[in-house]
Amino acid sequence: MKWGIIATWRMALDGVVEGSKLLRKEELSGNAIEKAIQCVENNPYYTSVGYGGLPNEQGEVELDAAYMDGDNLSIGAVAGIKDFENPISIAKDLSKNRFNIFLVGKGAEEYATSNGFKRKNMLTEESKRKWEERKKEVYRNNLTPYDGHDTVGMVALDTKGSMVSATSTSGLFMKKRGRVGDSPIPGSGFYVNSEIGGATATGLGEDLMKGCISYEVVRLMKEDYTPQQAAEMALYELHNNLEKKRGKAGAMSIVCMNNKGEWGVATNVKFSFVVSTSKIEPTVFIAYMEDGKTVYKEAEKEWVNLNIND
Repeated sequence: MKWGIIATWRMALDGVVEGSKLLRKEELSGNAIEKAIQCVENNPYYTSVGYGGLPNEQGEVELDAAYMDGDNLSIGAVAGIKDFENPISIAKDLSKNRFNIFLVGKGAEEYATSNGFKRKNMLTEESKRKWEERKKEVYRNNLTPYDGHDTVGMVALDTKGSMVSATSTSGLFMKKRGRVGDSPIPGSGFYVNSEIGGATATGLGEDLMKGCISYEVVRLMKEDYTPQQAAEMALYELHNNLEKKRGKAGAMSIVCMNNKGEWGVATNVKFSFVVSTSKIEPTVFIAYMEDGKTVYKEAEKEWVNLNIND
């Protein structure tokens, strides 16, 4: 039976390996994707997700996460949550509810506490050091503080044909307190329908939200475009519209998979992603834009070993 999982950024590799083990054993896609994202959230070396995530202007690690079940379109999401590990698991738990499925800030933290989720200081000494250095650079050189916005997003298909999409991020480094990007927003950062396929995005959330890009990719796959065609059509239409109307488009990348296990990717920057299917062992690819199209190649092992945070 066919199964597959695709994820944004090289940092998802270890998670994809673990998720693939579950999918290969015919586990549910929801369990596989939760395990895969937890692996990224728990690793302090990945400084844009979970434990060790880069903080906001006040030095606080605010986390966003979302989960969507493609069988019944159930969604759960949290934004601006502090001092809880594995926000993906809180989002997944919220998706079981009929109401109150997207909680922010203190409301999300109260829900997590009342439902037995573990509190944890998510600011590591290394993240604090980077924050202090960046503050000095901004003041000294009159720089913009914003840097780093590498969401981990995944789409998974299990052997029963069920699909799930999920995201987790600490958002822009040095963001304003309370800032939320596209990652937990349904249709922008993620979307999935098991009868069609799923997609997830990463990049500058403020621009990605202007195109509801994950939903658009799924809509195009429903019209029988291949995942690769759908990803490129949606991303470059948004990219071109932003350049036309605003003069500039931020970094944007998207990965997707249909319910046949076929996958696609599109980007307007250099972008790494990870794929594993019943036919492909967990593999890191590097993609980039060339002549209005996305081209990609398998990453060399040396690059994979050196670029742990990409």
